[in-house]
Amino acid sequence: MAKKKAFALRINENMLHAIEKWAADEFRSTNGQIEWMLQKVIKDAKRDPKE
Repeated sequence: MAKKKAFALRINENMLHAIEKWAADEFRSTNGQIEWMLQKVIKDAKRDPKE
């Protein structure tokens, strides 16, 4: 598994509330939901990093 790196993220308050609700609906943490969303977009765009 790849090493995780922390960084600050500035995000619109309304967008954050929407992500928090979505995360709760999917039984994920907000961070987990954001990671899942980013991974899905990367995969759909065929931009998976080479391991």
